[in-house]
Amino acid sequence: MKLLRVGPPGSERPALLDDGGTLRDLSGVVSDVDGALLSDDAALARVRDAAAAGGLPALAAEGLRTGPPVARIGKIVCIGLNYHDHAAETGAAIPAEPILFMKAPDTVVGPDDTVLVPRDSAKTDWEVELAVVIGRTARYLESDAEALAAVAGYAVAHDVSEREFQLERGGQWDKGKNCETFNPLGPWLVTADEVPDPQALGLRLWVNGEKRQDGTTADQIFPVAHVVRYLSRFMTLYPGDVINTGTPAGVALGMAEPKPYLRAGDVVELEVDGLGRQRQEFKDA
Repeated sequence: MKLLRVGPPGSERPALLDDGGTLRDLSGVVSDVDGALLSDDAALARVRDAAAAGGLPALAAEGLRTGPPVARIGKIVCIGLNYHDHAAETGAAIPAEPILFMKAPDTVVGPDDTVLVPRDSAKTDWEVELAVVIGRTARYLESDAEALAAVAGYAVAHDVSEREFQLERGGQWDKGKNCETFNPLGPWLVTADEVPDPQALGLRLWVNGEKRQDGTTADQIFPVAHVVRYLSRFMTLYPGDVINTGTPAGVALGMAEPKPYLRAGDVVELEVDGLGRQRQEFKDA
């Protein structure tokens, strides 16, 4: 299933994109798409049955905003330097273990919402990523099979980053990762049964129509199952938590000077195979 949330910020309602590409209203079946729904097999079965029955009301998509596909996210855990080609372009050693950092849930916006370039920013950068959405409480997982069983689905994430704040201002990476609007998510949450192999997905990103990233999750240093299992050793993952699994090569940070960092007026488009497409216009904060 392709689950999503539509409507004005803070007033989104649950929806489903059916196999024919028609947007369907789910608000008569479930109250929202969140961790409570994703962990409730009976509720998900009701959604599937309603979709199969063909009685869900159609929604007019024109002019209707798409919000983040998951509400009330508990935490966003991110993996740094998780693609061989991205580590190579930045001159970084291949990490022996996953590099972890966090993003606050309030960085999340819809897939086509405006992204704000922070004040005093000179190095705002792009990163297309595969997002993993957790559907079962996960702690001390013992196997890759257990890890994948804890995944509710997948989505497109844009891990926008300010590299000066991240790398040149002291401390950890958080200052360059948690600026407002720095985590567009969606358009859909695609349930895990429709993504048979998360290590076989292409990721692409364009800036002002020029392709900048063109990678595949097959190049991940630590695959999705390993990442989920690894994280469960250090923290409890709850339904509705999100994991951003890293970005392939092609970011501004890895390019020759003058690096083409983002400015107000730039347009970024990104997609992951089967998970939909995002488009953001950048404006000054």
